[in-house]
Amino acid sequence: MPKRPLPTEPPTERAFLVGVEVRGSGQLLSVEDSLAELAQLADTAGLQVVGETYQKIARPDPNTFIGSGKAGELKDFVEETLADVVVFDDELSPRHQRELEGILNNNNAEGGVKVLDRTALILDIFAQHAHTREGALQVELAQYEYRLPRLTRQWTHLARQAGGAAGRGGIGGVGLRGPGETQLEVDRREIAARIAHLKKEIEKVRAHRHRYRAQRQRSAIPVIAIVGYTNAGKSTLLNTLVGSQAVLTADQLFATLDPTTRRVVLPGKRPALFTDTVGFIQKLPTTLVAAFRATLEEITEADLLLHIVDITHPNARQQIVAVQETLDDLNTRDLPVLLALNKIDALDPARRAEAEAHLGELFRQGTCLSALTGAGTPELLARIEAELYAQLVPMKVLIPYKFGQLISLFHEQGIVGHAEHLGEGVRLEGRVPERVAGRFKPYLVKQKRAVRKRVA
Repeated sequence: MPKRPLPTEPPTERAFLVGVEVRGSGQLLSVEDSLAELAQLADTAGLQVVGETYQKIARPDPNTFIGSGKAGELKDFVEETLADVVVFDDELSPRHQRELEGILNNNNAEGGVKVLDRTALILDIFAQHAHTREGALQVELAQYEYRLPRLTRQWTHLARQAGGAAGRGGIGGVGLRGPGETQLEVDRREIAARIAHLKKEIEKVRAHRHRYRAQRQRSAIPVIAIVGYTNAGKSTLLNTLVGSQAVLTADQLFATLDPTTRRVVLPGKRPALFTDTVGFIQKLPTTLVAAFRATLEEITEADLLLHIVDITHPNARQQIVAVQETLDDLNTRDLPVLLALNKIDALDPARRAEAEAHLGELFRQGTCLSALTGAGTPELLARIEAELYAQLVPMKVLIPYKFGQLISLFHEQGIVGHAEHLGEGVRLEGRVPERVAGRFKPYLVKQKRAVRKRVA
């Protein structure tokens, strides 16, 4: 009786990492720390890291990004480690990739070693983690815009498509999730047409989100956007606040791609909406920021930003700066920000003292907590409520009975000092948050002016 063939899986691709430190570029992380982060990205993408190297240069080489001597050295490393993929920690131009692949494959057009950059790797991870139609559309758009200037090459890698068969193939092989059909060369006009179509579809998503946000604004429930570096613990915190595992969590980069909003009751019994957003990272590709505009608007339309920081990370301060730079690019400078220092449960007294010394004033500004155990979350919610209701506007209004929603809003969001039911409506005196004060302006009670009598 013939034996049944055992099911097989494609072998894990072997990746060799390359970092570059350009003198005077003002990089947030050292080249060693940035390479360590790139190794995490590679692991998340399903690659096996077999080695790494880096070079410090005055400026990138116009042909090979790294110097020609270093490129030859890289070829030797690849042969020694049997690497299938070389991943650079910076974005490469199409020329850089073409020249490097030529060197690594002895100018063999059918060579097996592929060259990727950090952008391609992040796009691939996003493709794996996009589980909704909105996420899939945004990833596909970013992929196509990345591919468009690189159509002169054979693109069998970077062909992952959100919603495809996760785990099949690898970054350098055939059978990957790909935007569109698997083919070696894609006509530029077809790509441009597909990009135009995707942008229209994303605009529909954006319009739907806008209507949803307008509905939320009418309900006047405050919105808190949870932001932070990838893998800082944002999803874990949201699960802890709602008391369930409603949001997917994983100990890897970019586990959350599609935003999730949940209702949380604050200590004063007022409701608030918390939105878990995609994590940021240094050198975040501009194509992703542009493609994810519809999603990132959830941040710009929030009433408060809750910045979660992994206090156990040795580069916590640099990560804070990277997140803030991205927020500034999104024009959120006018929004209040609260800093939450997460994973405090993982620090012993000595490491906590080191973290406090490293962060300095930022440590004293933030609220220490553990999203995993819930320690510190009551204090965090109290701070959030105090920030949301710090600016209260005195208000005296007479609201007709037919606008019962506004009457309820005053009671729910404000502090009522006096309430009186009159024939034409409810007279309310008290204070309401500044963000909803405009809703009551048409019903303000005008103060009567005192009239002085003339003495004859």
